[in-house]
Amino acid sequence: MPLTVRIKKKSNGEAALSCERDDGTVTWQRQEAQAGRFFPLHDLTHFAVESVLHFDSAFFGSIASGWDISDFAGAGAVARLDEQALLAEMLVGFFDLERRTGDLWDASEFNAQLVSSRADRGMAPTSFRITDEQIAVVRAKRAALFAAWNSTPAGEALVLSFE
Repeated sequence: MPLTVRIKKKSNGEAALSCERDDGTVTWQRQEAQAGRFFPLHDLTHFAVESVLHFDSAFFGSIASGWDISDFAGAGAVARLDEQALLAEMLVGFFDLERRTGDLWDASEFNAQLVSSRADRGMAPTSFRITDEQIAVVRAKRAALFAAWNSTPAGEALVLSFE
C-alpha cells in the first residue's frame, strides 16, 4: 500500500498536504496561516513515528487504505481510530511537545506519559512500550525530514513515499 505524500510550501507561509494512493486517488488539505507553519512539521513527525515503528494503520496507513484527510477531524473520528492510530497520535503529540519545549524525554518518560494519557481518557492500558533506541531513530528521521522541508523552496513540494 504505497502512498505518495506531498507537502507543498507556499511563499506566504501556507502549505498543502496531498496524499496519492497506489490506485491513483488523492486526498488533500490546504493548511492556511498558522496551520501552514505547524502542520508540515506535525505531519513529518507522523511520517517519522509511523515509518520507524512500522505502524501501518495510523494516519498515513489509514490514508493509504482509503480514509480522507478530513475524516480525522470529523465528529467521532477518535472513536474510529484503532489502537495503533491512537498510539501514533499520542506519540506524535509527545514529540511535538518536545519540539516546542526543547525538553527531551527518555523511554521511561514516554511510556509513563502513555499510561497517564490513556488513563485520563478512560482508555484501557496498552502493552506497547517505546524504547530509547526507537526514540533515537524517530528523532534522527524527523530531523532529516525537517531539514528536507526547510530546504524545500517556496512553491515546491517535499515528496515522500510511505510504505
